[in-house]
Amino acid sequence: MRRLFIAFLAVAACLAQAQTLRWAAQGDMQTTDPHSANEDQTNSLNGQVYEYLLRRRPDQSIGPNLATEWTQVTPLLWRVKLRSGVKFHDGAPFTADDVVFSMQRMRDPISPFRVYANAVGVPKAIDPLTVLFALDKPDPTFAEHLLNLHIMNRRWAEAHRVTRPLDTKAKEESYASQNANGTGPFMLVSRQPGVRTVFRRNPNYWGRNEPGQGNVQELVFLPISIDATRTAALISGEVDFVLDPPPRDVERLRALPELKVVDGIENRLIFIGMDQSRDKLLHGQVPGDHNPFKDVRVRRAVYQAIDVQAIKSKIMAGFAVPTGGLTTSIKGSLGDPTLENRLPYDIAAARRLMAEAGYPEGFEVTLDCPNNRYVNDEQICVALASFWAQLKIKVRVNAMPRVLYFPKLSRLDTSLYLHGWGGPEDAESMLTPVLRNRGEQGVGLANFGSWVNDKGDTLAASSAVESDPKKRELLIKAALAEYRQQINIIPLHRQIIPWAMRANISVVHSPANWLSADWVKVASR
Repeated sequence: MRRLFIAFLAVAACLAQAQTLRWAAQGDMQTTDPHSANEDQTNSLNGQVYEYLLRRRPDQSIGPNLATEWTQVTPLLWRVKLRSGVKFHDGAPFTADDVVFSMQRMRDPISPFRVYANAVGVPKAIDPLTVLFALDKPDPTFAEHLLNLHIMNRRWAEAHRVTRPLDTKAKEESYASQNANGTGPFMLVSRQPGVRTVFRRNPNYWGRNEPGQGNVQELVFLPISIDATRTAALISGEVDFVLDPPPRDVERLRALPELKVVDGIENRLIFIGMDQSRDKLLHGQVPGDHNPFKDVRVRRAVYQAIDVQAIKSKIMAGFAVPTGGLTTSIKGSLGDPTLENRLPYDIAAARRLMAEAGYPEGFEVTLDCPNNRYVNDEQICVALASFWAQLKIKVRVNAMPRVLYFPKLSRLDTSLYLHGWGGPEDAESMLTPVLRNRGEQGVGLANFGSWVNDKGDTLAASSAVESDPKKRELLIKAALAEYRQQINIIPLHRQIIPWAMRANISVVHSPANWLSADWVKVASR
């Protein structure tokens, strides 16, 4: 009887700790297909269900996950040992076959993850728990790339006819659009796009006894697009955690005893991209039907007409670090201050450049902008339009939800756009996917302005395969200097990301702006 009573108390204690976390953000995930949309909110929510071979630890170092060992056998061969006893949510065992299938699926031309999947080479299953990756060229950031590749179950994908990623540009739907089967700490229960997505704790999760595990048993994600409504929901207790509280509300939230705010600089660069390939703008009216952004003098003029300090103080409420750097983190510039310095804000110089380029009376152009992806993104675009009006550039701000914005950019249907790119501190996270010339195997896949900078491309390509750290550092600095000189993109700032939550919530804040719900602890009130 005593043992039964103790067992009853243990069950009661577990039930008392069975907590729900209601998580709100301004925008929804795009899809539950983990290989179809490379966007942070989508990746982070899919990351509760699907896992990578490796994982960031709370201190941001790289640690094991579905893989327990990764060894460079030769400069072109890596051996990866997989964790035993792992099961997918439907009970299927996780094996090397699933890794090979997932890498092949992400190498598909439709997938925005192909740049990372191609970088790690061709996988081959040696036994059920060992995969060899054969590369055609060295990859000094091999482990970083394994942090970007979600693993799916081959048999589940075949059974539901989702062996290829869906095409978000074409608004394609598939069984994987709203269903999921991963190995992660949470299982997808239901999805109502634009309304709510519900997850529950995976009772068979392999890592349930790992250090740092939280007590969240149910995760409810609620996209709330209106800033005031999101803030009110947190204050009233309707939600527990807000990923992106409006900057103007942060100090008020911080002062409330029932709430708390944690913050830090995000590894993400917010920047302006321009169509630099077409002879005529798709969305604009220009004297002579030219494309002014093909002229570096115009790009420089547009750059020097931006008052980033005004954006920081008036729009971002101080939650921004203005920069002239081209990497996700200041560490990506390798300690070289010349790679972080901005061109000076100088309207007179900008007007002279416009006149020299043949546009003293400006031109008209549409600025594509998300309105629910980055902190105050639409407000930033409106401010940019006012800055550029001083150059007689008439800007139409075309703001839209992320679900429309990212497919539009992927179709290269833009002349001028506000964008952000996040990733590891290493410069490679910007160089190959964003700054390099558009090419095969996903190179330049986020170069939506289709600029061609052959010198920068050659330097960046060399840095991506250089194993000697000192030689690689010189190549990276030279590549970044070249892209800065040609002003292929215009950097604005790196965001400072505040997370707001109920006082009884404990989280691990991440510079990736990524909430790991399995590390969240909800204390009794």
